[in-house]
Amino acid sequence: MPKVRSERPQMGFVPGLELSHARGQHLLRNPAIVDQIIEKSGLRATDIVLEIGPGTGNLTMRMLPLVSKVIAYEIDPRMVVELKKRVQGTEFERKLELIHGDVIKAELPFFSICVANTPYQISSPLTFKLLAHRPQFRAAILMFQKEFAERLYARPGSELYCRLSVNTQLLARVDHLIKVGRNNFRPPPKVDSAVVRIEPRHPAPQINFKEWDGLTRLCFLRKNKTLASIFRLKKVAEQLEQNFRNYCAHKNIPLPNPMPSVKDVAVQVLSQAGLAEQRGSKLTTQDFAGLLERLNQAGVYFT
Repeated sequence: MPKVRSERPQMGFVPGLELSHARGQHLLRNPAIVDQIIEKSGLRATDIVLEIGPGTGNLTMRMLPLVSKVIAYEIDPRMVVELKKRVQGTEFERKLELIHGDVIKAELPFFSICVANTPYQISSPLTFKLLAHRPQFRAAILMFQKEFAERLYARPGSELYCRLSVNTQLLARVDHLIKVGRNNFRPPPKVDSAVVRIEPRHPAPQINFKEWDGLTRLCFLRKNKTLASIFRLKKVAEQLEQNFRNYCAHKNIPLPNPMPSVKDVAVQVLSQAGLAEQRGSKLTTQDFAGLLERLNQAGVYFT
């Protein structure tokens, strides 16, 4: 009777382990993609790596021989058990710190580089949590849904350029590294993915981020409207005037009499900067930073 050859389990496959759609669990099953991520990461022997959502540990196990330590956050207790099994009794057990918990709610430890197949539902909060982390890390090599990744590195004037693009590029340089088709995962997601490199800017920009967020939120309020048109909107004008009153109250500055039209002041600043007829989707981070400085100096505030 001929021998039946048992097939080698696919990478990322654990018999009997059902993956959670609600948690966005899609295990990377193509070792060639894992190899590319490792190569693009430029890992060093002294690195302390932060990994988010390691799953069953396919990426983790490739990194452990190359670095000093991997700190991995995993929210699914079943995955924690599986990954612990893989390192138990091996030389890599002492190099893995596996934390069962929600990385978004956690206070992150020191790390030099982040490498992760990101759970897609936390893409945006994770990106900005990493960029707010101090001390700054060298780089983050992250897998995202393709469209989210494209928005991160979109350039002014492109269809995907948005607040996410501006806010990320203010704080970091973002480069596209790898295209990853949906069939490289188990189960396949509905969309393709991409790996990007996010490298924080050194030094970090000295800017009031609440004011910055208020300005960019306003400028992308109506994508096809010019900036002057947006600032002339009744609700916008009313909010700007209230912001000015709040600023004066906070600083114990008497309100001028007569009260200036903050809307008119803002439109004048836009005109002087040559941006009145521009659209937010065409402005670079440098344009926004310069505009914010001019507007604040003129008494126009966004918080």
